[in-house]
Amino acid sequence: MILPITLTVAGVAALINIWLMIRVGQVRTSEKVSVGDGGNEKVIRRMRAHANFGESLPIVLILIGVIELANGSPAWLWLVGGVYMLGRVAHGIGMDGGKFGKGRMIGTILSLLIMLGLAVYAITIPYFTDPAITASPMTTALVQ
Repeated sequence: MILPITLTVAGVAALINIWLMIRVGQVRTSEKVSVGDGGNEKVIRRMRAHANFGESLPIVLILIGVIELANGSPAWLWLVGGVYMLGRVAHGIGMDGGKFGKGRMIGTILSLLIMLGLAVYAITIPYFTDPAITASPMTTALVQ
């Protein structure tokens, strides 16, 4: 079974991850920090933006995938995936401070709300969805 939403979100996530990695490399070069953060606040901020993405993405991606497998609402999953990615970009830029420092807070709040929404949706699917709608060919074959 192909999971188009999960695959697209994962692909976009990989591109954002590359962008965050490049940003860390750029600030390390400009600040002359070869390994680690060197105690440099600019490097620490960029590294934390990258690390934070890596900390929250797996659970969001897993939730999108299992909800898609359970025939959750495709429109809702597309929206959630897109908003999550925009929030992570805002967070990455906001971690630099400056004019768009509020991006950090916006990205954090969006990520938390999206993770909460996905978690609640995933928990409710088996209890509030018609089994005939969510039954995949594989689970139907196992039950018979």
